[in-house]
Amino acid sequence: METYKKYNLFKNEINNNFNTDNLEILFIENFFNEEESVSYMESLKDRIKWNQDYIKMFGKTHHVPRLTSWHGDRNKTYTYSGISMTSKTWNAELLEIKKKVEQYANFNFNSVLLNFYRSGNDSNSWHSDDEKELGYQPTIGSVSLGGTRKFRLRNKKNKKMTYNIELDKGSLLIMSGKTQRYWEHQIPKTKKIVSERINLTFRSIV
Repeated sequence: METYKKYNLFKNEINNNFNTDNLEILFIENFFNEEESVSYMESLKDRIKWNQDYIKMFGKTHHVPRLTSWHGDRNKTYTYSGISMTSKTWNAELLEIKKKVEQYANFNFNSVLLNFYRSGNDSNSWHSDDEKELGYQPTIGSVSLGGTRKFRLRNKKNKKMTYNIELDKGSLLIMSGKTQRYWEHQIPKTKKIVSERINLTFRSIV
């Protein structure tokens, strides 16, 4: 059985888990090794049918600043920011990744949202994964492939309370418990030159 380093992000110490201010997350570096990360990145980039979605803000239509694709068990529907998606079928790579994440998290997922960040101009604004389809206290398993991007967390009541995590390729971030109720997160734009990145957020639609 493989052993992974699990980090307490607030004290920079190796730890099994942590829970502070209703923030329950677990970060595992190198959950997938270099070879696996590169292989999955190249395969998903080429094989996934990516969508360019659009949202309406202040009466105007804007494209979502990243590409997406929603996959899962049959007829798993998910709606966020006015965008409604019905699941595409799993492919072999997605099932392989899902199985490994499920074994580690001890949790079964039935769907995954993929985000493709093509450059530093692609981003994900402040939000919580708290849609009703995800249940009261959702567990989210987030896998990062490709370039490193900053992941920011912010407390909903005290917006000065923030944490930053550098999501490297092959890393796994598990968010659970009351995290989505009390915290929001984002992938901000950056002017730095960054490599393409694919993020997979495994979820369970109830």
